[in-house]
Amino acid sequence: MRKVVGIGETILDILFRGEQPTAAVPGGSVFNGIVSLGRTDVPVCFISETGNDQVGNIILRFMRENNIPTDHVNVFPDGKSPVSLAFLNEQSDAEYIFYKDYPKQRLGIVYPQLEEDDIVVIGSYYALNPILRDKILELLERAREKKAIVYYDPNFRSSRKEEAIWLAPTIIENLEYADIVRGSQEDFFYMYNLRDADKIYKDKVKFYCPNFLCTAGAEKIALRTKTISKEYDIPPLEAVSTVGAGDNFNAGIIYGLLKYDVRYDDLNAMSEATWDNVVRCGMEFAAEVCKSLSNSVSKEFAEKYK
Repeated sequence: MRKVVGIGETILDILFRGEQPTAAVPGGSVFNGIVSLGRTDVPVCFISETGNDQVGNIILRFMRENNIPTDHVNVFPDGKSPVSLAFLNEQSDAEYIFYKDYPKQRLGIVYPQLEEDDIVVIGSYYALNPILRDKILELLERAREKKAIVYYDPNFRSSRKEEAIWLAPTIIENLEYADIVRGSQEDFFYMYNLRDADKIYKDKVKFYCPNFLCTAGAEKIALRTKTISKEYDIPPLEAVSTVGAGDNFNAGIIYGLLKYDVRYDDLNAMSEATWDNVVRCGMEFAAEVCKSLSNSVSKEFAEKYK
């Protein structure tokens, strides 16, 4: 059976509305999608790290409750588990402050075995961080060797925009390993000062990776491949929180690739009808997560979806 392997941070998100905390949920951009996939009974592995403290215990327990094995999580004895404060505005969009205290030694774990047609998910600054670069490259090399599909979401935050030029070679390297790239308009604005999906695809993505999805909040989704150029309308929705929307769009796309049996060798010749089905899954997962303060799809939604 095909599995999904994610690598990224686990963090406790404390959500504020007004000036009061309203919820605390384990999060992390790749992690949020992996939790949703675990809830829909997709076999998942997650490579990460957490502290030997109460926050770490909350995260590990949460993983076990959501069908995610903890064998590939490095529990470090010195340092603290990371925490983020997410301040929600009237539109339910979040502004973040991160608190991190990692040890010198990172990710001392054994990687899961990869098989052909498995899906490897990388993203955010975690996939660019020079301290972790060797570990990320080791996973990407294994994926390439085994013909596993690599899914890359740059998830590039405004707080990093001053570093965009310095990080550009690493971003390009990730794009070269990727089989599908999904980013938001904001990501590419902070990385390249571009917002137009066509321009982003032609100038920054196409040369490295032929399959590109660009999201723009509640606006249209743009799909660009070697043979398809298409926009998808998003049905209107009253959002409670948009915190995990992009992460769960990724989860839905990955779920769709598995559901419609899209394999490594099929990717670059996918029909428009198959893409329509896969993108619909992405939209449904993203819409579901906007309906609550959770970072992942609800267990009820996952049950219905299976």
